[in-house]
Amino acid sequence: MSLKIRDAKQCRYDVLALGECMVRLSPPGHGRIEFAKTLEVDVGGGEFNVAYACARLGLRGGFLSKLPNNYVARIVVNHGRAVGLDMSHVIMEKYDGVGRKSRVGLNFTEVGTGPRASVAMYDRGHSSASQMKPTDLDFNTIFGKDGARWLHTGGIMTSLSDDTAATVKAALEAADKAGTITSYDLNFRSKLWSGEKAIATTKGLIQHVKVLIGNEEDFTKVLGFKVEGVDEKMQKLPVENYKAMVERVVKAYPQIQAVCTTLRVVKSGLINDWSGILWHEGKFYESRKFENLEIEDRVGGGDGFSGGIAYGFLTGMDPQDIVNFAAAHGAMMHTTRGDTSQVTLDEVMDVAKGGTARIKR
Repeated sequence: MSLKIRDAKQCRYDVLALGECMVRLSPPGHGRIEFAKTLEVDVGGGEFNVAYACARLGLRGGFLSKLPNNYVARIVVNHGRAVGLDMSHVIMEKYDGVGRKSRVGLNFTEVGTGPRASVAMYDRGHSSASQMKPTDLDFNTIFGKDGARWLHTGGIMTSLSDDTAATVKAALEAADKAGTITSYDLNFRSKLWSGEKAIATTKGLIQHVKVLIGNEEDFTKVLGFKVEGVDEKMQKLPVENYKAMVERVVKAYPQIQAVCTTLRVVKSGLINDWSGILWHEGKFYESRKFENLEIEDRVGGGDGFSGGIAYGFLTGMDPQDIVNFAAAHGAMMHTTRGDTSQVTLDEVMDVAKGGTARIKR
């Protein structure tokens, strides 16, 4: 069953994302948080990164969320607007002056190297986004009257609270009813919820999802589907076993029309093997393999892949080109610091077609 994507002329947006965006604070280079004298300021969030990437690539993107009306929140708003991302559906609630009730979530990130892994330390409790309720935004108007061709959301937003889980469900229902393609990144985060809670909650959402995104751990912890043969350290990723798991998923949830994932083997903090897989209309498509990919910052690579999937479908690429484009976009996002895309459409197209890093003059 091919994706039936709404006519662009009938929709205000190509892509909308629902989620939380945090301010990211990182020591320069590969420094440690506890010894930092200065911190680099950036922004990022699993869902936000996808909409941002699509806007950067030239699509009409927008973000759905909630922030306190203060200076730190303006860092997020300004960052989105810089690439043309519509931030008008971000609710700016009154700030109480100290952040007792609502605040901007913070993400302290160390960029690992060698045997030392990258680390994300959250300081996001009581954030405005985590208190978002289904009635905060008029989803029927956003997806029905205004129109959007694609909605992206995922397990991070769902995990923040019972209210955000209800908000995600309301958005998915309204988008599905309006004929908007819905993509959902399972994105399991053990710091945010347990596997048991994730499975119980996600079962109430999955029937409204058309494009499902997740790695082997996500499918196990969030949907309860296990990939056989994956070793504990994730150094062996048997592709055929992953494909068999996907077949079980789409049999259990027949409304799902595409499933995609990244395959990553971590050799060191700065060297990974990287590729992607797409299942669509009963067939699997594997991307170009980026072996020994050199990494500047691995955070956000998976979101780059998801953004590439959305871009590929929305612009009418065939499935093989979609997965090649998505994997190339994710690979390119590994080359810059920060969570959000800094690469151009021409650069991604070149790499997706097999281009090299030979200097361009």
